[in-house]
Amino acid sequence: MIKIGILRIGDVDSTIIDRVIQNLGEIFPDAKCQLIPHSIPIPQETFDSQRKQYRSDMILNIVESYSRKLREFDRLLGVIDVDIFVPGLNFVFGEATCPGKAALISLWRLRPEFYSSPANIELLIERSTKEAVHEIGHTFGLRHCPNPFCVMYFSNSIFETDRKKSLFCNRCYLELQRLIAELGGET
Repeated sequence: MIKIGILRIGDVDSTIIDRVIQNLGEIFPDAKCQLIPHSIPIPQETFDSQRKQYRSDMILNIVESYSRKLREFDRLLGVIDVDIFVPGLNFVFGEATCPGKAALISLWRLRPEFYSSPANIELLIERSTKEAVHEIGHTFGLRHCPNPFCVMYFSNSIFETDRKKSLFCNRCYLELQRLIAELGGET
C-alpha cells in the first residue's frame, strides 16, 4: 500500500484538505492518504516582491526535503494557499518532482473568486482534487497527456482544469499501474 502524506503550508482550509484527502482515497484505492497533523510556515524567502508571488520550485524543494524526514510516507503533497509561479511562467497550479516523492499544489488560482466568480467550495474541491491527482501522477513518473479530458493534461488555464476529469485516461491509468508495479515495495 502506498502512503501519501498531506502537508499544509501556511493557513489552509481544513474542510478543503479533508475532502481532497477523501477524493484521493477514491482515485488511488491502493493508497492511504493521511493529513500530517502539523503545518509548516510559508517560507518567506520564496516570496518575489516584484511579482507578488511565491516561487513554487523553492517551496517544492522544501517539501522534498521534508519528505526525507517523514519516511513513513511514500509521497508527500504540500498544499498552500498563495499565488505560486516558476521562472518562465506567469503562474502554476502546482509542481512535482517527476519522478520523485514530492508534489505541491496551490489553492489560490483554483478559487472561483480569483476569476471574479462567486465562491463555490464544491468547485474549489473538484479543482483541488484534479491538481492533487495530476501532481501525484507526476511523482510516479507520468508525463503530460495529450487527451484534454485526462487528469494528466497540462492545464495552462482554469478552463482546461475545469474541462479535464479527475481520473486518468486508459493510457495513463495503465502506465501508472505499470510504474507502480515497477516500484514494487520500493516506493
